[in-house]
Amino acid sequence: MRYVSPEQVGVTSENVMRFYRRIEEQGISMHSVILAKGDAVFSECYYAPFHKDFLHRMYSVSKTFVATAIGCCLDEGLLALSDTLEQHFPEYMSDGVSPSLRKTTVEELLKMETAVTGEDPHAYWFAHVKDDRAAVYFKDKGQKNANTLFLYDSSGSYLLGAIVEKLTGKPFLTYLKDKILRNIGFSEDAFCLDAAGKYSWGDSGVMCRAYDLLLFARFWLNGGTWEGKRYLSEDFVTRAVSPAVCTSDFGFSGQDGTYGYGYQIWGARGGGFAMRGMGGQVALCLPKEDLILVTNADTQGHPLGYYPILDAFYTEIVEKMHAEPLPENAAAERALRVEEKGKKLFFLQGAANAAFAEKINGKHFVCEENPMGIRSFTLRFDGEGGTLSYENATGEKSFPFGLGHNEIAPFPEEGYSARVGGLAAAGHKYTAAFSADFPEEKKLRIRVQIIDEYFGNLAMVFGFRDENTVSVRMQKVAENFLNEYVGTMNATAK
Repeated sequence: MRYVSPEQVGVTSENVMRFYRRIEEQGISMHSVILAKGDAVFSECYYAPFHKDFLHRMYSVSKTFVATAIGCCLDEGLLALSDTLEQHFPEYMSDGVSPSLRKTTVEELLKMETAVTGEDPHAYWFAHVKDDRAAVYFKDKGQKNANTLFLYDSSGSYLLGAIVEKLTGKPFLTYLKDKILRNIGFSEDAFCLDAAGKYSWGDSGVMCRAYDLLLFARFWLNGGTWEGKRYLSEDFVTRAVSPAVCTSDFGFSGQDGTYGYGYQIWGARGGGFAMRGMGGQVALCLPKEDLILVTNADTQGHPLGYYPILDAFYTEIVEKMHAEPLPENAAAERALRVEEKGKKLFFLQGAANAAFAEKINGKHFVCEENPMGIRSFTLRFDGEGGTLSYENATGEKSFPFGLGHNEIAPFPEEGYSARVGGLAAAGHKYTAAFSADFPEEKKLRIRVQIIDEYFGNLAMVFGFRDENTVSVRMQKVAENFLNEYVGTMNATAK
């Protein structure tokens, strides 16, 4: 891929800047953005502390990598779309497994028209199962007829990755590097997290660079070819990007997720297709315009999700793009490049100080019994930031926070999952960004953004009645961690 000015691909630098500002006005936690047309990148930026070489969790974009590996296995003759779960997982076929689940095919897994309708096996596994995730899938009791109705089935995607690994004897991403990714310039150190049991966390765990995702999206927009060489059969690519499966029961349109589904690939506005992952991991491909949008973000908890990102892209880039190059605008492009290089991760934007802070600075607050198990806490301020120290069920803890900026530090809770999802990793801490503000004179907000192998958000709001009396609310949006930080409590200065 080469780098060009926006004007060379028919869009103004000012429009690209408006695209970024529309997103940021929504308070979205962006991590990276790449805009490309054809083989040319016309904008690329990383929101510090994120950077170009950061291996970012792709969440459900991982499913498209799994589908690509399935396509390679099909091309090699290792399996057929009509193969069933019973064929590939005989070890789980107890008397309790229904015929509809036994006979679910590879193609039905790809299209998410599987037999499962019960409690989400993905959520159940992550919260409760510590040994074999695959086994959980075959315990579902709410089966429907496969190949009839779309239902998002993340664990079905996990099984697709497991099928690849059983057939090839390799982690699916290693197999995919050997077959395709290494040939298109994909990072050698990219990897996939594991799930409990034998297989990679193929439905959620791919860790790669934003630029890797761009190359992967370009490969798909090229129809499964790279530099004139075909790596994936044309028939499979056509099926995969064709949104033949209805995903909108009510007939709604205009929102992400209402344009149908192919093989682990979503249909998209304007005749496009998209790889989508929780929190704003997106590779949106528009064949008509030969455009690609790649984003990494964490929109978990945002009331509009990552829709504002897509809306800004269509409004400021797609709809404003000209068919021919525009005259160069050196000053505007320079301003854009300065803006790209100066991006920083979202932080709380309210007042960075309040007179009331001095009244509570260093006071020791003792908590009433509460769901978080926090016994006491102390807030200290130093002008540009501060520290929250507290004691909970696992001991004494503290973290810094910035006022008007982020402080980057480990989140003090230990034992969250690392390379194996759902399994506690002793002593393991997640890197986090901490910011705070005073939205009201006697109210302090602290925002914790987990920015590690896992992403999540924690909001702490300290509402003071007076300098000695406070109520605190904590809310988290994260997969299966920060669970100790949910609830409301009262505390009094002692």
